[in-house]
Amino acid sequence: MRHVSVGGVELGNDLPLALIAGPCQIESEAHARMMAGRLAGIAEAAGVPLIFKSSFDKANRTSADAPRGVGMEEGLAILARIKRDFGLPVTTDVHLPGQCAAAAEAVDLLQIPAFLCRQTDLLIAAGATGKPVNIKKGQFLAPADMTHAAAKVAAGGGEAVVLTERGTFFGYHALVADMTGLEVMRASGHPVVMDATHAVQSPGGASGRSGGNRRMAPVLARAAVAVGVAAVFLETHDDPDRAPSDGPNMLPLSWLPDLLAELVALDRVAKARRTGF
Repeated sequence: MRHVSVGGVELGNDLPLALIAGPCQIESEAHARMMAGRLAGIAEAAGVPLIFKSSFDKANRTSADAPRGVGMEEGLAILARIKRDFGLPVTTDVHLPGQCAAAAEAVDLLQIPAFLCRQTDLLIAAGATGKPVNIKKGQFLAPADMTHAAAKVAAGGGEAVVLTERGTFFGYHALVADMTGLEVMRASGHPVVMDATHAVQSPGGASGRSGGNRRMAPVLARAAVAVGVAAVFLETHDDPDRAPSDGPNMLPLSWLPDLLAELVALDRVAKARRTGF
């Protein structure tokens, strides 16, 4: 069973649950810092190690005029300062091979968006940085196919790979999360993460933007932790209904304390049950 170290947070399918969380995109430095501080306190109270996530650019928005974030230069600088000032590992999306080296200077974990998980040049460039790489499973891929994406990172020299489930297309504007896929990806040996918030998204299903049903995200998170995963990925916001992206599927910060308490309890049972597997 492989373990991946992300800025001091150890991810492993047989290790205690970790949390990857933050707002969808960096809206401003003040907002990102506020979110990092509040999340750090919530995670510490729950006894869950935290990796702070927020993207400098959301390049795969539904509409060309949708807000995308603060841009790479400013966004990476903000994440580097959050890492320094809060002592948190940080992660962000990369969309192009040329972004990988610069991002690796600022963050602890490079995230490959689901739509780009087959982009060979991007995966090789991410692997070449030497930083851990989190590959989100494409909504169009079978779980077993993620071994090929991981092999591309390895071809670039990267040895630390994390695989994230975020649902599979089930008709137009609909996703379904197959919990058996978590077990398939676990068999690869790589740490597996459940992205419970993007899995309840309705891609492009809200008249030029994506919709979603955030109330189902805790349901998927609980189910995934019962299977036994390394971490849960939760996008969260202090006021998700006013967020510039992914508001319908992001969780209000106020939901996290109770949800994390449930997930920690489930994780203890699941990991004890799986001892020796």
